[in-house]
Amino acid sequence: MIGCTGFIGNELVPYLLRNGHHLTIVSRSKARTFTKELLSSKDITYLECNPAEESNWSKGALIDALDAADGVINLAGEPIAERRWTSSHCQELVNSRLKTTRGIIKAMNQLKRPPRVLINASAIGFYGTSSDTNFTEESECGEDFLGTLCKQWEAAATEKPKSTRLIILRIGIVLGKGGGALGKMLPVFKAGLGGPIGDGSQWMSWIHRTDLCQIVQEGLTNKSWSGIINCVAPNPVSMNQFATSLGKNLGRPSLLAVPGPILKLLLGDGARVVLEGQKVESKKLNKLGYQFQYQELNKALKAITQMTKD
Repeated sequence: MIGCTGFIGNELVPYLLRNGHHLTIVSRSKARTFTKELLSSKDITYLECNPAEESNWSKGALIDALDAADGVINLAGEPIAERRWTSSHCQELVNSRLKTTRGIIKAMNQLKRPPRVLINASAIGFYGTSSDTNFTEESECGEDFLGTLCKQWEAAATEKPKSTRLIILRIGIVLGKGGGALGKMLPVFKAGLGGPIGDGSQWMSWIHRTDLCQIVQEGLTNKSWSGIINCVAPNPVSMNQFATSLGKNLGRPSLLAVPGPILKLLLGDGARVVLEGQKVESKKLNKLGYQFQYQELNKALKAITQMTKD
């Protein structure tokens, strides 16, 4: 597992352990957010190194771990919308994804018995942004920075060994307790200062973190799963709808919009991620018969905010 020590990994790691997996977690440092029980689990092996250094994948413990693995989960990548998009930060966004993935693929191709499955992250940013287009797994790639990055990221993963089943997860906005998009919004809303970002009309294609974890588990174990999967719930919403639903679940108003120009001052071009959305559906998950635990935003937010209060 690479890139699994943060917000998604906090739920994914214990979920996979409960389903009987033994995990090797590759990270620059042991996750400080994991519980003591997880850090001491006999079913987890930690390898501390920088996975974006391709040379690390050609020797020692990393290549040995790949050689022993049945499956690989690669979610590595610097967060997209947390810092201003300077030229140096954009290069970090690229390197953390492409160098890590290329290192993994190069190492896998050297093995006599490569892992049977590779689950590689991507993002719905692949499609670019639009106010009226309905994107599916069959839609074309966007021509902006994120679209180009996701296209390169996915192309690197497709160089995997022929015997390795590949699943590419184009992940939407992940909602859950303790981080992600909600991690930054909850304190503001709880203070009664929350509201939509920008004009509020932009689409938000979201997924509850629990559903994402279940999709990863299914992808690891179900041999019929392969190819590109949009990881989004069946019912995307506008930013206005999102802010209203979150405010209601917290018993707080959601009237104070965050003006787009202010966000652009803070994040530069990175503000486009939240100011310009996309409406994405997953034909693939529907075809595979996946049953979402959280189809509706209100149910998802109710569960998360209740956990936050506990």
